[in-house]
Amino acid sequence: MGDDERDPLTEAVIGAAIEVHRELGPGLLESIYQQALEVELGLRGIRFAALEPLPVIYKAIALGKGKFMDFVVGDELIVELKAVESLLPVHSAQLLTYMKLRKLPKGPLLNFNAKLLKDGIRRMVL
Repeated sequence: MGDDERDPLTEAVIGAAIEVHRELGPGLLESIYQQALEVELGLRGIRFAALEPLPVIYKAIALGKGKFMDFVVGDELIVELKAVESLLPVHSAQLLTYMKLRKLPKGPLLNFNAKLLKDGIRRMVL
């Protein structure tokens, strides 16, 4: 997805995720990677919100509770983390839905269970 690949903020987040994966390796719970990425983004001075509630409005009524985006970075992109055998279409659909609802045009989907993190990255663009 051409332009997103050169986006400096996306690349900075992916770089931070690669460092986390390099340190911890695959096979841990998603929540561990979440916490480690929070630390790494902070160390790199990247502005983010972790586990931000996802606003869902239907006919002017706020719906549901308990849906959270893993990361919103710089009010520009949503980062979704997974620690699964392989990424499935439903994972991409989840991130795309978050992006549409939050009106943010891009974000990486990161699978920390991949042997090499670069093989577990999907760059999503609306």
